[in-house]
Amino acid sequence: AALGEGRRCGLARRDAQRRIDQLLDEALREGAAGSGSGPDAVAGTSTSTGTTTGTGAARVADGAWLGRLVDLLETVAGRPAYLALLEQYPGAFRQLLRMIGQAKWAADYLTRHPVVLDELLDGQILEAVDYAAWERDLRAALAATTTRGGEPDVERQMDMLREAHHAQVFRLLAQDLGGTLTVERLSDHLSELADRVLAIVLERAWAQVRGAHRDVTRFAIVAYGKLGGKELGYASDLDLVFVHEDDDERAPAAYAQLAQRMSAWLQTRTAAGLLFEIDLRLRPNGDAGLPVVSLRAFETYQRDSAWVWEHQALTRARFAAGDAAIGAKFETLRREILGAPRDAGALAAEVRAMRRRMTDGHPNRSALFDVKHDAGGMVDIEFLVQYLVLAHAAAHPELLDDAGNIALLDRAARAGLIDATAAADCAQAYRDFRRLQHVLRLNDARYARVDPGSVAAQRAAVRGLWSAVLGA
Repeated sequence: AALGEGRRCGLARRDAQRRIDQLLDEALREGAAGSGSGPDAVAGTSTSTGTTTGTGAARVADGAWLGRLVDLLETVAGRPAYLALLEQYPGAFRQLLRMIGQAKWAADYLTRHPVVLDELLDGQILEAVDYAAWERDLRAALAATTTRGGEPDVERQMDMLREAHHAQVFRLLAQDLGGTLTVERLSDHLSELADRVLAIVLERAWAQVRGAHRDVTRFAIVAYGKLGGKELGYASDLDLVFVHEDDDERAPAAYAQLAQRMSAWLQTRTAAGLLFEIDLRLRPNGDAGLPVVSLRAFETYQRDSAWVWEHQALTRARFAAGDAAIGAKFETLRREILGAPRDAGALAAEVRAMRRRMTDGHPNRSALFDVKHDAGGMVDIEFLVQYLVLAHAAAHPELLDDAGNIALLDRAARAGLIDATAAADCAQAYRDFRRLQHVLRLNDARYARVDPGSVAAQRAAVRGLWSAVLGA
């Protein structure tokens, strides 16, 4: 029996190797065809330098795409069904080649999560997704996943949630690389997907809390940062704050346990990978504070103890999941705090000082321009918008909406607070910087840095508006 088993394993290995060789031969033929849509086409970045060309398509370093393909095929060699399907569906294989040629991140993602290859084979990868239906179906599938004893199979549920999320991210990646999504629209999709994952995690984690004192929580998840501003990227972590409005004496202990369970659901690396890294340091008192605070305590802290930079962060905060009534109260509170009158001169000095501290914390010793951190980059634009909100929202409440930096620049111009042409130029610079950063990260650049000359006009626009609004 052992001899027969060994022989079958040997035959399976040889069959897998034959399929890999055939797929590699097909890939080389595709590469030799040599069109701009071939496997070595990549939009807007040179992986040999890690910098953006600014002129459209560039080529992956010779052989890089082939190495990515070899790594992927070796990863799935133990799953002969995938090799057979790639061989059987040449259209899907060609799309796979285009994706790994365009972005190293795509190749790495597939290698880490080969199960998402199923998305390539269903023929609907470029179709829009109904996220409400996706969430509903996933909730039902998770609820039906139990052990033989009828208890929730938490380990399998965590894997299922990861696999479902990975599949949707991969669909968005295919649409992104296919040119059907702008960076802004991609972030909208990723942010909505994250919100729905958080809602599911909250429900599943509460079911694990021992001695839960109510069936449905009075608990809300507030998103800050990139998720709060709906600017989430593929690998972004989540800046979260947990609040509750529950006077039951058992609530603090129960919600602290819930926060721990949620962190495990999100951050534990299972056989299917992880969902998100999360950062809870924006909660009141940071690392020294409680993991979950009452809405009343959050209000007291924001009114009496918060630093200016914490109010800057609040401009990009929003309710993401949980009790919608608490979310509405949070938004009312956020608008009251941000709309309070402030001394514009003192505020400007605080914003400039915080900007200097951020610059010191992200030194750039290269000759390249860091599109995020250097003067004239994305952080300058974000700080400008935050200042405009904090300084002028009392008189111009239209600035209180969490509408995004581009929309808020336009609103500030319409209110007469900044020059309209300068605002439009600065908004376009923000779009350009985000696009450059996105392309660089897709190809594993450590820093989002480019030739300074390629973005000279954008830098000048940002520094000009900074000087006009905040001074030197």
